[in-house]
Amino acid sequence: MKRKLSKTQIVCIILLWVALCYLVLVNAKQIDGPTIVMLLISGGFVFIPVYKSLKKG
Repeated sequence: MKRKLSKTQIVCIILLWVALCYLVLVNAKQIDGPTIVMLLISGGFVFIPVYKSLKKG
């Protein structure tokens, strides 16, 4: 059984994801469809476990 994420872990995960998105958007030559899809999928990978962890607690 998995342990619940702590508030500190959740904040760190979200801040790291935001920093990654910022770096991708700033360094992209152009923002096109694959870039947007990649950001949406990565957001799903980040926010689904965070949501499930918050829902348990």
